[in-house]
Amino acid sequence: MIQNRWDDADERRFVDAAGSDPADQELARRVYTSRLIGQDHDLVLHGGGNTSCKVKRRDIFGNEIDVLHVKGSGWDLGVIEAAGLPGVRLKPLQELRALGALSDEDMVNLQRGNLLDSTSPNPSVETLLHAFLPHTYVDHTHATAMLALADLPNAEALVSEIFGNRLAVVPFIMPGFELAKVAAEFFDKNPDVEGLLLINHGHFAFGDSARQSYDRLIEHTNMVEDWLKKTSGTVPESASGRSPDMTAKATDILPMLRGIIGDANAAFSGDRDAKMPVMNLRNGRNIQQFFGRNDLAVLSRRGVATPDHVIRTKNYPLYLSSEILAGGRAAISKAVDDFIAEYTTYFDQNATRFKAETGGEKTMLSPAPNLAWIEGVGVVGISADAKAASIASDLAAQNMTAMTNGEDCGGFHPVGPEKLFDMEYWSLEQAKLGKGTPPPFQGQIVMVTGGGGAIGLATALEFAALGASLFIVDLEQDALDKALSELGMGHGGIAMDITRKGAADRAMAACIQEFGGLDILVSNAGAAWSGDMAELDDATLRKSFDLNFFAHQTFAKAATAVFNAQARGGQILFNVSKQAVNPGKSM
Repeated sequence: MIQNRWDDADERRFVDAAGSDPADQELARRVYTSRLIGQDHDLVLHGGGNTSCKVKRRDIFGNEIDVLHVKGSGWDLGVIEAAGLPGVRLKPLQELRALGALSDEDMVNLQRGNLLDSTSPNPSVETLLHAFLPHTYVDHTHATAMLALADLPNAEALVSEIFGNRLAVVPFIMPGFELAKVAAEFFDKNPDVEGLLLINHGHFAFGDSARQSYDRLIEHTNMVEDWLKKTSGTVPESASGRSPDMTAKATDILPMLRGIIGDANAAFSGDRDAKMPVMNLRNGRNIQQFFGRNDLAVLSRRGVATPDHVIRTKNYPLYLSSEILAGGRAAISKAVDDFIAEYTTYFDQNATRFKAETGGEKTMLSPAPNLAWIEGVGVVGISADAKAASIASDLAAQNMTAMTNGEDCGGFHPVGPEKLFDMEYWSLEQAKLGKGTPPPFQGQIVMVTGGGGAIGLATALEFAALGASLFIVDLEQDALDKALSELGMGHGGIAMDITRKGAADRAMAACIQEFGGLDILVSNAGAAWSGDMAELDDATLRKSFDLNFFAHQTFAKAATAVFNAQARGGQILFNVSKQAVNPGKSM
């Protein structure tokens, strides 16, 4: 069940910090409940929701105007601030409802043209839906339970069964002007409802206060969770935990798959040096439970719980069954080729349809998979960097719970390929991914031994600044933790004595389990013990050679094994002290 985390004292702190302006106080309440919503992954994941409030402010002439504060593009609800809820003049938005049609370009232009602050981020693509509803507060989420309900074949009848007349049901329509108009019409016919269920999409709750809207959101979601549990008789496991056995198997499979997808990227782009992807492995309890099903092949071609996921995960995952895995590299490579062929057909058919309907052209994105279901291993997010790969696997874990609930309660039937294509190739949705030039080392996985020391950490920070994903190896846990703290999110590491037997293989396995493979090894760890040859004891000499020679050799050998599995080369950099080639006294 979703916990209602409203706290009067916390709410008061937000309001007090906003000052005495009533509009700023309402916006502070909006920030507070937006964070409550955004920090619960069973409600929203990675931009999958938006919130708003309506206030009265004075314009530059001193006239009182109605203003809609709505989530801005690029902001995360879990950490949102007032700046992430740009203010838009409400009246011009509401006047749009009288139009028969409105292009996406005109909608965005009008919304930006009515910002109180022209430097604000673009308001949400669902701004008009918030504007057309009369309530002071509106909350939109993609809660896991609500997605399971929204994707059931008889969702409308079930909403009536669960909620009576408390929720209205809106058919699936692409976000934007048309959806806003239709949703408002459904509300006008049912003005006493507390929210809306958007088929194949998500859930809206609203109210006259921040507390009322938030309470309704939580209550509605828990009512659906309760119904799902009673109907299926089971409760899907949480996404937490990890299977050591499944994770261990990833060590042999992920580098191979990474190299195969790297080859596919090179073939698609025409650049033989195209980078391999970064991977993110998940095999928590819900995924372990899901992989115990006997209908994985069928479910792998059902689609995503909400079309908002498609830009991160593509329409389907690459499904690698135990039979495919048993066939080794050739079978896995064929599965990737088959996926690419399937995606290309999906694109060609829908791009042709789109051109016939609109006259517009679409350019195919990379047809390589963004997500893999690997039996016995887990779910793997696949993308250009660690953050995007993590987002893909987060969404996949949620999708599996929604699928489980849906299949056990009447069938999981999300939107079909045509609507998914329209969402995947919608310019306003693609804008969420950004179009800037990627940093030069994006997609490169770099391991630095001795990464917690001064030279190692400085080296790691330089690579990270250029976009690489860093994996730090250091003897001391404290030094490792400090290094990862300085590097920030999206990096990993392990504390170990690299001179121990098997240490290099364990480090490589941990890096593969974190990111899927390796591109660059910076063999940096070393230390200087001094002493005259005549007096130096054997233990010190062996200790020096173990760290300063043999550890470099074992890590180079282990890295080469990963490079060979990927079959796309790699680099090894040795940090050599001048004492090795020009030793001083007693060295």
